[in-house]
Amino acid sequence: MVSAPVAPRIIPVRQARFISCAGNPPPIIMPYSVVTDDLFRAHDHPGHPESQARLEAALTGVPADARRIAPTKAAPDDLARVHTHRHITAIRSFCEECPPGRACYIDPDTYVTSGSFDAALYAAGAAILAVERALDGEHSFALVRPPGHHAVPDRAMGFCLFNNVAVATAQALREVARVAIIDWDLHHGNGTQAAFYTSDRVLYCSVHQAGTFPGTGWPDEQGAGPGVGYTINIPLAAGSTGADYALVFREVFVPAIRGFKPALLVVSAGQDPLFDDPLGSM
Repeated sequence: MVSAPVAPRIIPVRQARFISCAGNPPPIIMPYSVVTDDLFRAHDHPGHPESQARLEAALTGVPADARRIAPTKAAPDDLARVHTHRHITAIRSFCEECPPGRACYIDPDTYVTSGSFDAALYAAGAAILAVERALDGEHSFALVRPPGHHAVPDRAMGFCLFNNVAVATAQALREVARVAIIDWDLHHGNGTQAAFYTSDRVLYCSVHQAGTFPGTGWPDEQGAGPGVGYTINIPLAAGSTGADYALVFREVFVPAIRGFKPALLVVSAGQDPLFDDPLGSM
């Protein structure tokens, strides 16, 4: 089994504002919103590691006064900036053929229900909406499911049907020159990496547990063609701690992002590196 991110976090790099207060930790002014909705329960298989209960647990950490915004559906053309038309059609058909009230498996890990295609369109649409709000100067969380970072252009896998972060990033690239992606999920985001592996407009930075699903994300995977040097993978040994993650960010990711100068920072904010995740070993 594999876990995947619930919450793409979209950060407008140029809009972050900080205020210093002598003698006290600096308060951070961060206008923010949460893009989510109950409609994601249409994609649900109770007892599976990726179920509606997962999103409900994540939502308990959202402040009560947070501004919540309902997502809009992504259009098939939005998905087609990342995924093949054949893949989009196949997922739609598989969901339509799945009997109501049942879960139908694409592979041993990844299921759909009769409502999964619409839920996936809303998940990608939520990520796009979060990007749009970020480009307007607001930090935004898209708390969605099904997740996305394992979905490659022509295949669903690892609980993921469509790659929400990649679709949102592709949308952002229509407006800005460069986007950076940080993926701190326990598992390597092979789908997100594949989507931008040959691009010099996206800096993809992943820190993940070595040797787990999907078996990618090694340091020698650095991009191809114009994208060489724009993929950075840091696999960590099982049992790594917060100090190890802090070192990766301080010594590798932050300098790379500063040098890249993106207009937008997108985070695949998987929570499974935490010590009590049943599928992880961090």
